[in-house]
Amino acid sequence: MAAEASSELIPVVTLLGAAVVAVPLFKRLGLGSVLGYLAAGLAIGPFGLGLFSNPQTILHTAELGVVMFLFVIGLEMQPSHLWALRRAIFGLGSLQVAVCGAALTLVGMAFGFSWQVAFIGAMGFVLTSTAIVMQLLGERGEIATVRGQKIVSVLLFEDLLIVPLLAIVALMSPEAAAAGAEGASRWVAIGIGAGALALLVAVGLWLLNPLFEVLAKAHAREVMTAAALLVVLGAALLMQVGGLSMAMGAFLAGVLLSESTFRHQLEADIEPFRGLLLGLFFLGVGMSLDLGAVARHWPLIVAGVLALMLVKALGIYAVARLTRSTHADALDRAVLMAQGGEFAFVLFAAALAGRVIDPVTNANLTAIVVLSMALTPLAVLAHQRFAPRAAASTDGAPMAEHEEGQVLIIGFGRVGQIASQNLLLLGATITIIDADPQFAREAERFGFKVYYGDGTRPDILHAAGAERAQVVLVCVDDASAATQIVEACRHTFPHVRVIARAFDREHAAALVKAGVHLQVRETFESAMLMGREAMLALGTSPAEADAVVARIRQRDAERFEMELNGGGLVAGRPMILGNLRPPQGEPEQACPGFAEPVAATDAGPAR
Repeated sequence: MAAEASSELIPVVTLLGAAVVAVPLFKRLGLGSVLGYLAAGLAIGPFGLGLFSNPQTILHTAELGVVMFLFVIGLEMQPSHLWALRRAIFGLGSLQVAVCGAALTLVGMAFGFSWQVAFIGAMGFVLTSTAIVMQLLGERGEIATVRGQKIVSVLLFEDLLIVPLLAIVALMSPEAAAAGAEGASRWVAIGIGAGALALLVAVGLWLLNPLFEVLAKAHAREVMTAAALLVVLGAALLMQVGGLSMAMGAFLAGVLLSESTFRHQLEADIEPFRGLLLGLFFLGVGMSLDLGAVARHWPLIVAGVLALMLVKALGIYAVARLTRSTHADALDRAVLMAQGGEFAFVLFAAALAGRVIDPVTNANLTAIVVLSMALTPLAVLAHQRFAPRAAASTDGAPMAEHEEGQVLIIGFGRVGQIASQNLLLLGATITIIDADPQFAREAERFGFKVYYGDGTRPDILHAAGAERAQVVLVCVDDASAATQIVEACRHTFPHVRVIARAFDREHAAALVKAGVHLQVRETFESAMLMGREAMLALGTSPAEADAVVARIRQRDAERFEMELNGGGLVAGRPMILGNLRPPQGEPEQACPGFAEPVAATDAGPAR
């Protein structure tokens, strides 16, 4: 029994070991993680060491990585933002598909294939690899830029295109002669697809937010993670049952949740699964490269890869220039999107099942697509090295409507709300997260968009855009949580300036040790203002009162420095001003155990 259990773990350990060895090595060589996964898959697959015999099984499971990737992309696409991209999605996307599809069909016919086979091969190659392109865009930090958004728009249109393409393949099948009964069944299929789409939209609009609110109040993190997976996989399954794309179902679910206060929490919960399964997908693609077919038909396959990639790149460049992109952006897009994609495998499999193409043609087309996917990271690397993009291109600037702000505020209670007013009056863009789901929901009544999220988790901070912020304000009403957040920010995002609310002097010292750039004690400034007003009430002139306040601030700073260097509050005791007068002839000293009335109003032993 133990031997059987250990044998079941061998494939898992092999996959993880191949990824752990290959990916860091390829990244160290500057070749990128995608090529590392592909090479690792080829090495352990049936045409390498033969440790796996059926890569299609892994690919079917790993497709969930692409599904989760599109869900995360959907979370970034608020409906208003998606509507703003409609021209790029349907205009630019349809133009690029039409131009490249026509050109690639002619290439296929030039290779001697019938127009049906040439069309299937061309449209399979037109469907760019969403997984590879999004991974490379993410590594370059360009998903949120204008340049990146145009590419994402085209990818979305191509993903939508898989549904009508599968219908076209069914029409081209020799079995499609009896049109009467099949015509009726097609209308039924269309009705099922429309119903599944309507159901998904209804659930997303009216059920998902209340569900996550109830789960958040339960404070069970693992249940929130399970719910996030349920949403992604449930949406994918619903679309698959409706005859539509699983990836598009997940994308639509993400869009429906993009305005939710739980958006960042969902993204953080999905991210580990998304990354692992996407890596598994690339491993599966590497395994599926049939080296035997390549060896038998290498002239056709090599010529096909070079011809199709070159013609597609030229078509993309021409469309980009026609739509007024700069030469640098057009060239970059052409290099990045010149490969075939994962949906080509789905299209080819449907064509093979419908006898539109034969098994040999299917193997050759699949090899061409896989090799194009493997060559893309190398082509991008060569392009970046020999034809660097112009740094002054305005298309590379962040989008104005991108919600990740210049300032990230963590905790939106009394302190966070007041601090935000200065920034909003200045015109700064801010992103706000709070760990109270009820408060995050109710804040919208007052004109604030507050996202739900636990700021102590680095993945939540990443999802909220901390790495792109200039300043992080830690305003939570929890000393321990504030210290953890500061430590997470300084460790994960060392370039970001961190300003934190301190509960008292001891907490302020802890924040300084955690690496905070500036700590502000929550009672100190109000106490200083009260002391100044009291001096004015006693008849002190404003100038004299300001001088006293400045002196107290100086003493407090000196005392705080002594406490940091000398070990606690006692080290700064000589700097405290007490209100008891010593007996006649004895030197003045502070009353033991009595906190200074102004210089450290937040230093009492009970606090």
